[in-house]
Amino acid sequence: MQSTENTINLRLWTVKEYHRMAEAGIFDEDERVELLEGKIIWMSAIGTAHRSAVGRTDYLLKKILMNQAWVSIQDPIQLDNYSEPEPDIAVVKIDPLDYADHHPTPDEVYLLIEVADTTFKKDCETKGKAYAAAGIIDYWVLDVINRQLHVFRKPDKNGYQSEVILKENETVSPLNFPDLSINILEILPPVIGN
Repeated sequence: MQSTENTINLRLWTVKEYHRMAEAGIFDEDERVELLEGKIIWMSAIGTAHRSAVGRTDYLLKKILMNQAWVSIQDPIQLDNYSEPEPDIAVVKIDPLDYADHHPTPDEVYLLIEVADTTFKKDCETKGKAYAAAGIIDYWVLDVINRQLHVFRKPDKNGYQSEVILKENETVSPLNFPDLSINILEILPPVIGN
């Protein structure tokens, strides 16, 4: 008996092609998509817990980092020629042009944070692998459902070699800012009622 193998050849999109599609109006204005590993991915709707955590994290990081880094929310970063995701929070090097001429690249990234409610598996696995392959040294997934922070470090082409899970009453320091201590409870949405 002879084995037949079906292979699917995917057409991967480049960042330049992705930008041309956006400029040509292929995506509706209200469509939320991002490019990851050559594939155009639908982004989930933003729930209230997600929005709250992103806002609180953005506010806290801008306050404690002040003039040490640029903090952006849900803005593109270019990992390579095939990936331009939009992480919930990106802490990047300060750029003299405020990134008017390019999106931040991996060597300009200090820390990426994704806030996960319905996207936990995608954030940890799919995005985590892409971020690790690009060499992002510090990647956090804030799990608003289980109220914990997953800290991924030691990237290689197959993913992160280190994952530490911290509870809401613990603290964490970004690798590039070891003197800063972030209370995880401060970046989680507040608990409403019982």
